[in-house]
Amino acid sequence: MSALPAVTVCRGCCCGSGRKHPDLERAHHDALLDRLAGGAAGHARFRTSECLGPCADSDVVVVAPAPGARRAGARPVWLRAVLDATATDAVAAWVRAGGPGAAPRPPALDPHVFVPGLRASEEGRAAG
Repeated sequence: MSALPAVTVCRGCCCGSGRKHPDLERAHHDALLDRLAGGAAGHARFRTSECLGPCADSDVVVVAPAPGARRAGARPVWLRAVLDATATDAVAAWVRAGGPGAAPRPPALDPHVFVPGLRASEEGRAAG
C-alpha cells in the first residue's frame, strides 16, 4: 500500500470548520471529507492533519506523488479552497488515475493549486 500517492486533508483550526467559512456548515465539510476518503479508497494513502499551515487558503488538501513518481521528479501539489463536490471529486479522480507524476492533473483543480508561502502574484512565476 505504500506505493500509492498520499492525500493529506487539513482539518485544524480553520479548515473543515465554520471559522473561515461561516456560510458552510460543519456537516458540509464532514461530507466532503467522507466523499474524498471514499473516492480515494484503495488508490491513495489518506490522512487528516491538525494544521498544514496556510490557513488563509483553507480548506487545504495536499496530494503527494507515489514513491516511484517522486523519485522520477514529481512533487506534492497543494490545493486551496477545496470546498465543493467538484473539487473534491477531481482530487479523488486524480489519485485514482495515479496522482502527481503519473496522471495529468484535472483542469478543474487548476484554480486550486498554490505554492505555500508565496503571494498570489508570485505563484504564476513559480508555476511557469
